[in-house]
Amino acid sequence: MAQKSIKGRAIIDMLAENHGKSNDWDEIDERIYLVSLDKWTMYFDGAVNLSGSGTGAVLISPEGQHYPVAAKLVFPCTNNISEYEACIIGLQLAIDMKVRKLQVYGDSALIIHQTEGEWQTRDVKLIPYHEYLEDLVKEFDEISFDYLPRSQNQFADALATLSSMLQELTV
Repeated sequence: MAQKSIKGRAIIDMLAENHGKSNDWDEIDERIYLVSLDKWTMYFDGAVNLSGSGTGAVLISPEGQHYPVAAKLVFPCTNNISEYEACIIGLQLAIDMKVRKLQVYGDSALIIHQTEGEWQTRDVKLIPYHEYLEDLVKEFDEISFDYLPRSQNQFADALATLSSMLQELTV
């Protein structure tokens, strides 16, 4: 059963139990009013190809507004580093936008499982990224990470691929 269905069912059950009783709404737990309407969603992806490396993330508000962010990486890196960079840039955007509750999706099983504490970070090049990501996670009241197959992460994948193809700007 979907989470919204469960929450909706809980509200219906609560109203049914209190039918005919005093309508003292102050006694009703105000968390019921929230029903996760304040939870944002983020998708991230990194790309490394012959054109270079790039990151992409999209932050989606509870109302469905999309906030994309992408960056070309101007240093040589592995795909795992580009994935970490993508997740970090998305989390930084969420923090800048004062997001407090976030559901994160990515197609990197490594990043997801390391961040959830299910896998250890052993690659010495990834340890600083993982530690910084853990610091960013502490900025949220509620955050969770879930794996999403690449076929369902197309918008972030497109952003990452396009950003990897950009020409490096020199000033």
